[in-house]
Amino acid sequence: MDLYQFILIYKEVIMAGSTYFRQEEARYTLQLNKMLEALPRFLVEYFNSLEFTKQPRTKIAYAYDLDTFFDFLVQNNRSPLYGMDKAFLRLSDLDKVTSEDISDFLRYCKAYDNNGKIVTNSDSAIKRKLCSVRGMYKYFYRMDKIKSNPSTQVDMPVIHEHNIVRLEANEVAELLDNVESGAKLTKHQAKVQKKLAVRDLALLTLLLGTGIRVSECVGLDITDVDFDNDRIRIIRKGGAESFVYFGNEVHEALIDYANERKDKIPLKGHENAFFLSRQNKRLGVRSIEILVKKYAGTVTNIKKITPHKLRSTYGTNLYQESRDIYLVADVLGHKDVNTTRRHYADMVDENKRKARNIVKLRKED
Repeated sequence: MDLYQFILIYKEVIMAGSTYFRQEEARYTLQLNKMLEALPRFLVEYFNSLEFTKQPRTKIAYAYDLDTFFDFLVQNNRSPLYGMDKAFLRLSDLDKVTSEDISDFLRYCKAYDNNGKIVTNSDSAIKRKLCSVRGMYKYFYRMDKIKSNPSTQVDMPVIHEHNIVRLEANEVAELLDNVESGAKLTKHQAKVQKKLAVRDLALLTLLLGTGIRVSECVGLDITDVDFDNDRIRIIRKGGAESFVYFGNEVHEALIDYANERKDKIPLKGHENAFFLSRQNKRLGVRSIEILVKKYAGTVTNIKKITPHKLRSTYGTNLYQESRDIYLVADVLGHKDVNTTRRHYADMVDENKRKARNIVKLRKED
């Protein structure tokens, strides 16, 4: 069976609702429903309002944050809701909470004891928790179901941007060489690598050559890879469908793996997954993170590299070659070009510096 016939057969067997992202959406929905059972009843209305505007994973994050918020309010002896049962709080109880209580909650989140385990949160995590609390208050205040919105009186934490960690050209070359050869791996890793080298090279070449997110990579189906047009169909954050184009190096690595992949027999439910694990299941996010860490450890003096750093490497290279921040934003799937500009601000400034003498006001002698 050649590769073309293989893809045609899989196109015929795909059943509606069987895609990875639909399965994930169902899993997150069930998880959210379970969490709502332990939260105040009035939150059901709030999460219903998010049904068609937020993705399931985002709603899960909101639910975790609000669960922590209400736990704090009923367990903190300075809180107006101290000693009350979280699940039986009423909507009117929100009017008892002050901006000081919310500020206390944010300070508490920096470090707290959770059943003997110290939990810490970064400034960005604390900012997200405040956003979750604000979202809840904003909804009920807009619906005239509470008298005030104290969350707006709490300042949002200032997040300091960090320099982008990315691979240099020589590091990218060394990384891919080591993936191909298995150099510098442990004896056990090298034994496993012999069986997975083609897959691993295709996966890392794809991440480095397109800048897709690891979740987008995990969700790739066989029918999403279009070798005729050198592109892949992905589902972006937020559920939008997009096409990302790849170059010759990615094409060659993917075609090698696709030819190997057609001879594998996936487990039931994983038939259409493009990247398979050793157990012939769809490769997961955590597995890719471990894979990247393993190969990153073989590169001389390399920084701490994650799949997102490979994405940053691609974004950096694309901007340096194109000098087009809007193109970078579009290819990376950023909804707001200012997000891209913030991440690549140092390169944008360097571009401006180089342009300072382009315009001549008077002819030089």
